[in-house]
Amino acid sequence: MLEPAYQADVVVVGAGVAGLSAAHRLTSAGVTTMVLEAAHGVGGRMATEKVDGFRLDRIGQLLSTAYPELRLTPGLGTLVLRPFTPGVLLHGDGRHHRAGVQAGTRGARGALHAVRALASAPRPPSAPRPPRRPVAVPGRQVSVPRSRSGAPLGTAVDQARLGAALTRLAGTPAERLLARPELPAGEALAARGLPARTIDGFLRPLLAALLCDPDLTTSSRCADLALRAFASGRLCLPEGGAEALPELLAGTLPPGTVHTGVRVTSVSTTSVTTAEHGEIRCRAVLVATGARAAAELLPGLRVPDFHPVTVVHHTTDEPPGTGASLLLDADLGGPVAHTAVVSRVDPSRAPAGRALVSSTVLGRPPGDVDTAVRMHLARLYGVPTARWETLGVYQTAEAVPAMRPPHDLRRPVRLLAGLYVCGDHRDTSTVQGALHSGHRASAAILADLGAGRSMHVADPVPTVPRAA
Repeated sequence: MLEPAYQADVVVVGAGVAGLSAAHRLTSAGVTTMVLEAAHGVGGRMATEKVDGFRLDRIGQLLSTAYPELRLTPGLGTLVLRPFTPGVLLHGDGRHHRAGVQAGTRGARGALHAVRALASAPRPPSAPRPPRRPVAVPGRQVSVPRSRSGAPLGTAVDQARLGAALTRLAGTPAERLLARPELPAGEALAARGLPARTIDGFLRPLLAALLCDPDLTTSSRCADLALRAFASGRLCLPEGGAEALPELLAGTLPPGTVHTGVRVTSVSTTSVTTAEHGEIRCRAVLVATGARAAAELLPGLRVPDFHPVTVVHHTTDEPPGTGASLLLDADLGGPVAHTAVVSRVDPSRAPAGRALVSSTVLGRPPGDVDTAVRMHLARLYGVPTARWETLGVYQTAEAVPAMRPPHDLRRPVRLLAGLYVCGDHRDTSTVQGALHSGHRASAAILADLGAGRSMHVADPVPTVPRAA
């Protein structure tokens, strides 16, 4: 049990990845830190349920190997990331199409080669195939679809333009992307000169998956950052489930730093009050909860809108043949925005001999969500799904903070000297944004603690270098 008169340099309220990453930087600098979490476990929305040997993410946001903070955050050195197959699979016009760009490709010629190679990659054996006609090729015989005009990526020239655009984006500094004019992402796509087929068949479903925003109302700057990460890295999942990341952060902090089951009822610049242990005095307080809980402790703090997310998990002993690919619906023919046989991506998420298929529904889910998802998955994967077993259906109304324009990607983390706030609602609504906001908040606290004067002077926020 905590002692009511416990003294600490900094009290962090909330044990999500933003607060835990800040605590790592503070303790590494010799600052005594206490992390208080109302729930009985760490991680917040990055939660994983264990059901009959399966590991089921409640939200399951996609990560990217290109996220800088996954490399920069202390305590994550042993984090194992399991990448999807490069690019994505698009289901369109009854077929599977490989789309994406190879990391490291340089220039339009390289982009043309990469995008053609990906577009011509063999489809999984179980992918549904339309009627085909033979074509004579010297030395061999191949067949092609009866119509190529329906491919989600458009013509070969369209594919080359897409590959070149993604390659340029991968090499563009983040600061330049943040200086671009800001529009809703859907409007910005239409203004960039790419063919409508490429936008609707590839970029819209991809961005919806990356941003958890099916209507693409997100700031175009945030969308550009998401596309940049996609083009320069690999989509991935943390081994063992989403909870592996916050649990690793908590487990590598000094013993006794994190206290769960402690509900903070009020905060000031010099103390926090808890329901269980009374007042805990300190030199600074960092509120690292979700946006709504933060506003309850910090009246006047803006609460954003949220994107709801529903994740449906199924198991089968005869998995679809899509391998470790992320499958998107280019036709928007049902509630599923994206799906994957995640046990092929991360085998630790399912017991031996069983497959785990996880599917994400964005926005308000249909009434009988499991039935609607099963019907849609049968079309997407091209296999019967009636006998698949449902392991869990997780609906989260406030899953991802909305980032509609104008959106400040670097919302202030220093409210007063001694009172700070961080979380994905202060940055981008991604794991990268949550970790980066914790980075910024810890830098501000350390600057104030080391200033050689009273912390409680309301001076400007110190300048903090921005990560990509």
